[in-house]
Amino acid sequence: MLPYSLSSSRRLLAATALCLSLAATPAFAEEPAPAAPAPADASDTQGLTDIVVTAQKRPESLQKTPISISVISAEGLQDRHVVSLVDLGDGAIPSLKVAPFYSRNSALIVNIRGVGVLSDGNQPARDQGVGVYVDGVYMGRAQGLGTALFDINSIEVLKGPQGTLFGRNTEGGAVNITTKKPSGEFHVNAIGGVGNYGSYKGELHVDLPEFNNISIKLDGVTAHRGPLVKNPLQGAYGFNFYDKQGAHVEALWQPTSDFSADYSYDVSRDASTSLYLQLVAPGTNKQAVLGTVQSKRASVANVGVPEQPSVGDVSGHRLTLEYKIAPSLLLKSITAYRELTQSQYDNGSAATTMSVALSATNPTGNFTNIGFARYSLAQFRQNQFSQEVQAVGDLPSFKYVVGALYYQEHVQDNAQAFNTNTFTNADGSAYALLTGPKFLDYTQQSVDRASYVQTTSMGVFGQGTYTPPLLDDAIHITGGLRWTRDIKHGKLLTVNNLPPVDRNGVSGAIHLDHSWSRIDPMVNVAVDVAHGVMVYGKWSTGYKSGGANSRSQNYDPFNPETVSMFEIGAKTEFLDRHARFNVAAYAGSYKDIQVDFSRPYETGGVRTNRTTTSTINAPGTGGLHGVEAELTLLPVRGLTLTGSYAYNYVRIPATVNPYPNAAGAISTIAVPIYQTYTPEHSGSVSADYELPLDGFTVRAHLDGNFDSGFYANANDPVYLGVGAAGNVPQPKGEKATVFNGNIALADIEMADTGAKVSLSFWVRNLFDEQHMFYKSLSPTSGVNGFFNEPRTFGGQVQVKF
Repeated sequence: MLPYSLSSSRRLLAATALCLSLAATPAFAEEPAPAAPAPADASDTQGLTDIVVTAQKRPESLQKTPISISVISAEGLQDRHVVSLVDLGDGAIPSLKVAPFYSRNSALIVNIRGVGVLSDGNQPARDQGVGVYVDGVYMGRAQGLGTALFDINSIEVLKGPQGTLFGRNTEGGAVNITTKKPSGEFHVNAIGGVGNYGSYKGELHVDLPEFNNISIKLDGVTAHRGPLVKNPLQGAYGFNFYDKQGAHVEALWQPTSDFSADYSYDVSRDASTSLYLQLVAPGTNKQAVLGTVQSKRASVANVGVPEQPSVGDVSGHRLTLEYKIAPSLLLKSITAYRELTQSQYDNGSAATTMSVALSATNPTGNFTNIGFARYSLAQFRQNQFSQEVQAVGDLPSFKYVVGALYYQEHVQDNAQAFNTNTFTNADGSAYALLTGPKFLDYTQQSVDRASYVQTTSMGVFGQGTYTPPLLDDAIHITGGLRWTRDIKHGKLLTVNNLPPVDRNGVSGAIHLDHSWSRIDPMVNVAVDVAHGVMVYGKWSTGYKSGGANSRSQNYDPFNPETVSMFEIGAKTEFLDRHARFNVAAYAGSYKDIQVDFSRPYETGGVRTNRTTTSTINAPGTGGLHGVEAELTLLPVRGLTLTGSYAYNYVRIPATVNPYPNAAGAISTIAVPIYQTYTPEHSGSVSADYELPLDGFTVRAHLDGNFDSGFYANANDPVYLGVGAAGNVPQPKGEKATVFNGNIALADIEMADTGAKVSLSFWVRNLFDEQHMFYKSLSPTSGVNGFFNEPRTFGGQVQVKF
């Protein structure tokens, strides 16, 4: 494994963008040519701007699309200084929760309406329940989602099951990301900026003039931030550092008005270090002197540990063909191939491992020669190919889309874990790094687990909307159906440093050969009650693929989990389109939920105290319900106010661990299961003000986001039965209220150059609020967790011409 080092290409890109931005500033001192008065914004004279979405595989107005959707625009992303998807985790869209998987910025958890990931969705044979799509291409893995975003047009969040049009792994919903396309006209958009914690960001977007019916767009991006928590070990990286870079090229060929071929290639590198896990309250174990409690957000770790960035390399090709075979029929093909390589170096939990249990062999709690600081390493490789074809048509009173999808991916991983530090005295006040060949070359460390999986998925789908000639065409009836078949072939190669042992006691690779078929229907009835008012009712289903747990010993397959949901909603515009209010309520069932349980490792039929993790489909039916509302107002010229709220409730049936403990006893107690990464209440408010002046515009943005906290772990540390005195409940993460802001002098006209410059200042977590969003409890080692990021801020220069 090669150590990560900073390359000069990112610095060059950032410097180039900054220099291009600053190059126009000398003209700022010149006397500008007289400018005509700025025209009134369309939002002032015509009301709110119409938002176009592609949730139903065709461009449609948000207000005419009868499902719950939230959209964040390119301007909204810039106002919040969103570098990657994880920055949406502060609550910009309340029903959407994005968070690092445990301490790893290298893999993201994405939940919508409380559905998506319950535990570990990062393994080769496991999937997430929310699909992320970029320009129509499914991103198959949680790894790779943390890369820097390219020139984004919008991010659509489709809430609720999307199984009919989007297929597998959309039981919670889908995140549909679209990028800006080549315009065929020469444009340059350069952005450069710096901030605290040694951060800098550079973007360069170049649109080239059309030639021979070909339009080309080039994009480059780099983003860097130093660690938020310093590492006392000299030469080691600190915690919560990132360094991202990427490039993208897109060529659009339009030889006729009826045909286009759109090819794109992207390549990204995302380097990041783990979050820092803090001990905030001790447990029953004896604590080392160095194992100090840090009850507030730390800026320096209490001990130094080896730490280096986890590096993800992502690349992909996409070819989209569109042929308008007739005025009312469009044929579309999306072909894509993507590759992902992700390393993992996670040593952020040392502070929570510096304790020892008193025992007969260590009655005084002597720390001498006790190892700590567990370094979790992994290598993950994936490639995927997908081919989707669609026919999108419009007939009198009927519009439809039919299509088919083929998807195949190959995934392999291996993981290692070992302590890097050891105490050198009895009270744990001194330590040293472990030495030896295995600590100079980590490839010599034992492999804890390794697996390989090939997934193949095929599906056909169709959806149609009929508008009968009744009530002035006010009724719209939609029906859809999708058939999908998933096939997984794989091997579990290693468990706990040994070849796995099957049920018959045979040692060797355990094979996974399983397939599942699904049918996902959808029915929707929408009624245009009045001008600007639509109500609808919808029933839909979705599922998360079956698979196997590579942390298990037997690699037993588990089945898909499913969601069936009813939704009613209203989409309204009033006050001459100066107000927009959308609301949805939903309720549904949650079945075959994939739940993890501990299971003792067996050697020769003898159970040991070492544990593995197996996954079952929980018996019984869970439930989920909630309400979502969004309000947008234009109360006065130049001022836009927005507010959104979500209530999400998920109930998972209490479930009995079917596996024996190390003593061979099987429990009969049904233990509570908590849905993770799901705040019950969440909301966001924002205010945007725009004041056009002579030659420039003043823009100001402020947003506030709150949530009621969520569980980070699905099980209680100790559960002995309903009302039992010895129960130790799992704590929830703390409530959060975070504000972000941005103020800019925008579109400053640079004399006769045609260039426009914008100067802005941004801040995230304006009031430096702190809360522990991830909280976990062990009776022996104590309460630990991750705090949110501190206040970050910076300035930015943007030039367009």
